[in-house]
Amino acid sequence: MYVPLPARRTEASHYAYPEHLRPQIALLPRAPGVYVFLGESGPVPLYIGKSVDIRQRVMEHMRTPREARLLRQARRIEFTRTAGDLGAQLLEAQQIKLRQPVHNKLLRRRRDLYSIRLLRGRPEVVHSASLPFASASRLYGLYASRQAALQALRELADENRLCYGLLGIEGVQAGRPCFRATIARCAGACAGHEPLAEHEARLEAALQERQVAAWPYAGAVGLMEEGADMTQIHVVRDWHYLGSATTRAQARRLVADVPGFDNDGYRILSGPVLAGQCRIMLL
Repeated sequence: MYVPLPARRTEASHYAYPEHLRPQIALLPRAPGVYVFLGESGPVPLYIGKSVDIRQRVMEHMRTPREARLLRQARRIEFTRTAGDLGAQLLEAQQIKLRQPVHNKLLRRRRDLYSIRLLRGRPEVVHSASLPFASASRLYGLYASRQAALQALRELADENRLCYGLLGIEGVQAGRPCFRATIARCAGACAGHEPLAEHEARLEAALQERQVAAWPYAGAVGLMEEGADMTQIHVVRDWHYLGSATTRAQARRLVADVPGFDNDGYRILSGPVLAGQCRIMLL
């Protein structure tokens, strides 16, 4: 006798609109900023997000069955207005790292970062905490691990017939060709078949497109952002976001230590700053 299997319950089948949040949603602005879902216990947020339209974005969360579990846990919604999308991106990244929300993944922790530095024509892998990344002008690539940086060097070597030995990836005897040179995978700088200066020039040329841009100012500056009903000065130094202010005097008081390298700040800011898309206030 055939007995049909019970229908699989889907998240959508038992999704219910979170009516307890409706009054708070009605108070959310149709404006840029950051929003925070908070639960019943403790100060740790459930989720932090940003949008150019806070209310619209939060309502999209409310209508999504797959997010029902998160919404059932939420009891309060906080928000902070910003002048525009740039301020929202900066504040979201800062708050996620500071408050460690339960459901955020990508920006949850400050990640260790590694880069490749050229020192007298030879590459070395360096950690972001070991030198002032913002002012270093010969750093190439941002990598999540030392192994990832070394793998990037291997790929550059393979693409450009560079020597693993001279790159410090593997050992090689002085004056003798490396194994890859014997199979025409290395141009032979390790054995004098290519001038070292030419090898170094090809390495630097191959690295150019990965160069990490140095912070282009002597210190902190304010990035002016004008919205429909507010203007903010986002204070940044060495690619680190220090906070936002409404007056120059307030902006000058935003100071903090900025150790290491902030990949999120660099990712958000390098494009608009280097392209001249931001109005800059010298502080």
